[in-house]
Amino acid sequence: MPESSTDTIKPIAGTSLRVAPLSSYSTLRQLASGAPLTVPPSASVRETLLKLDSAHIDAIVVMDEASHVPLGIVTLRDVLRRIAIEAGDLEAPIAVIMTGGLITLPADATAHQASVVMVRRGVRHLVVTEADGTYFNVVSQADLYAHPGARAAELVASILAARDVETLATLATGVRSLAIQLLAERVGPEAICQRISALNDLLTLQVIELTAGHFELPYVPWCWLVFGSEGRLEQTLATDQDNGLIFVATSDDEAASLRQAFLPFAKAVNVALDACGFPLCKGNIMASNPDWCLSLDEWKSAFGDWMSVGHPEALLNSTIFFDFRALYGQDSLASELREWLLARSSDYPIFLRALVENTLEWESPLNWWQGFRYDGNKEFPHTIDLKLHGARPFVDAARIYALAKGVPDTNTVERLRAACGMLPHETAALVDAFYHIQRLRLEQQVNGNSEAAPNRVNPDHLHELDRYILKESLKQARNLQQRLVRKYAAS
Repeated sequence: MPESSTDTIKPIAGTSLRVAPLSSYSTLRQLASGAPLTVPPSASVRETLLKLDSAHIDAIVVMDEASHVPLGIVTLRDVLRRIAIEAGDLEAPIAVIMTGGLITLPADATAHQASVVMVRRGVRHLVVTEADGTYFNVVSQADLYAHPGARAAELVASILAARDVETLATLATGVRSLAIQLLAERVGPEAICQRISALNDLLTLQVIELTAGHFELPYVPWCWLVFGSEGRLEQTLATDQDNGLIFVATSDDEAASLRQAFLPFAKAVNVALDACGFPLCKGNIMASNPDWCLSLDEWKSAFGDWMSVGHPEALLNSTIFFDFRALYGQDSLASELREWLLARSSDYPIFLRALVENTLEWESPLNWWQGFRYDGNKEFPHTIDLKLHGARPFVDAARIYALAKGVPDTNTVERLRAACGMLPHETAALVDAFYHIQRLRLEQQVNGNSEAAPNRVNPDHLHELDRYILKESLKQARNLQQRLVRKYAAS
């Protein structure tokens, strides 16, 4: 079967996908390299081979010259197989051997979306189109992944080849080992978190794929959603499950019936993920909870209730859902939900004020003379929780700005860049501060002595420079909170 066929829907064992994205939220328009080369369907196989050779590429798109719509794709592997093995005619039109049924993505789709599609379909190239369906370019694995990394490639291939949860559970330890290696090599926290998230996505995709084969699932559109740090592509080495399920139903009765059909499957996935090192969520924010296995209309109702009530305490437990991202299934359901949400969120000023009030519960770990202040934890005295008191103010503020301005990104840094409205150097300072805290969290998770406190750090144990930069980063968090309060608390 040619590699770009839409019939190839199962992950292919041994596919060497490199998980090291330049930026998971970079668009394909930004990542596509080289001029978009095409041939008409009437071009001969020989002409096409010469064009591939002269351009030093391994794939080319067959395009209708009148409409500029892509008709098919030809890879060097396809041509060699058809000519060398199947004794094809070099003078035959390329349309005879091209692969139709194209797998396409819009030019403004993200690198992460492309990597998931490549994994799911087992392909090495995606045809990228403009909004009107006209051809833009081809994106390959080489465009998506800057640093191949033999170990990462082997890990991905092994995950794709796994055929049982026990094997995946063993491989999950390799994700942590790879992250530790990258941290030792001083790879930046953004890249490490993205690689962890990409590999965890891949593991979860395989778990869902394997589990789904054991159930007779309803024949309706559905999608597995992820929330929290996974939804933001900011997973560290200490993370539990936060997920849900969305499906299409035409009535309340049908939704109730479909929910009962999906719940056993969702429970099996949650249990399997737990076996792979993703602990069950203590707050039960999982697809196996009937509260979070909902129809599209029910999810809209849930978000609508959170926004209309605007009670800070209620919102405190719901903010994690506003970082949702589609992982497996019908992505369009998540897209429709997000469009619905963003079209309404700015119309609820009380809701935005309540979100800001939640941020006021955060107290800076810095006292008035800029020394460190501790939260009095008896088990871990003289420590700061870098998740609650370091990363959280950035995450919360970025979420509020994004909801207020209708920005669809879920990643904290992308939200800050797109929605906070600061000067470039001010935004850069926030980003650097957030990443410094993320790096300290990762180092603590690797080198810390207590699994019960993976995000707690004793500032006295830090290098003098790290301690100084941590103080400056926490100042940035406090400034961001104050700016947020001025803008939305009294609006």
